Amino acid sequence: MANSPRLLEGQVALVTGAGRGLGRAFAERLAALGCNIGVHGMREAGPAEFGEGTTLTETARQIADEFGVKTIRVLGDLSVNEQVERAVQSVTEELGPIEILVHSAGGDIAAAGGKPNPNDAVNIKECDIRSVIDRNLISTILTCQHVARGMMQRKHGRIITISSIAAFVGKENSAIYATAKAAAVEYTRCLAVQLRPYNITANSLAPGDTRTGRYLGTRKVDENRLATEGTLDRIALVDEVARVVEFFAGPLGQFVTGEVIRVDGGCQCWPS
Repeated sequence: MANSPRLLEGQVALVTGAGRGLGRAFAERLAALGCNIGVHGMREAGPAEFGEGTTLTETARQIADEFGVKTIRVLGDLSVNEQVERAVQSVTEELGPIEILVHSAGGDIAAAGGKPNPNDAVNIKECDIRSVIDRNLISTILTCQHVARGMMQRKHGRIITISSIAAFVGKENSAIYATAKAAAVEYTRCLAVQLRPYNITANSLAPGDTRTGRYLGTRKVDENRLATEGTLDRIALVDEVARVVEFFAGPLGQFVTGEVIRVDGGCQCWPS
């Protein structure tokens, strides 16, 4: 990534959930393209939870040093309106107006005590339902709202929400998570329609299984699916997913909006 053409030199991006996993890969991809990055996380020690770093502050420093860009560490719970407003203001004051938003914060481990189990349509507790929906849907709406307002004033911007292939197929063990992600996809599409006159694109990236620290550390993985070539019946590398963010944020994506791209090696090939 360090050798990528710096097509977005000097632009400002806010990447939420950037302390580890896909969020960090998105931040690094945009930094390699020349973006100054607001590196958001909910917890300072979040990168250490699955062995993908130490602190959010250190992660932001490493990205800045490796790619020669400016970064700022941003802490906050993006399901709380005041904290979203503060996060956006911090990035704007330190780096400049946000031109690219990648909203990667979320996941199905939002509930107190860890991942809701079971996360199904019958047995999940109310606190877990609210927690998963807040982290995945409410945070998407609030973050996009605050960033979009600034973009509308400047008539320029790219918004990328991170959904999931879970949004497109029913699974008994991810009912609430899938519901929240499906709603986030529909919100992104509606946002795209509203923002067309302002020269702002809004798209969603829907990853399938991806070999992040969290994914590999929370489930038993079939060794055959850890191949890196020769088959698409495997678990994606984080960089294979991050490349789609480059498409949406870069010159090739300037006339693409309201779209969802599934990055899952063809696990799902039916219309969405």
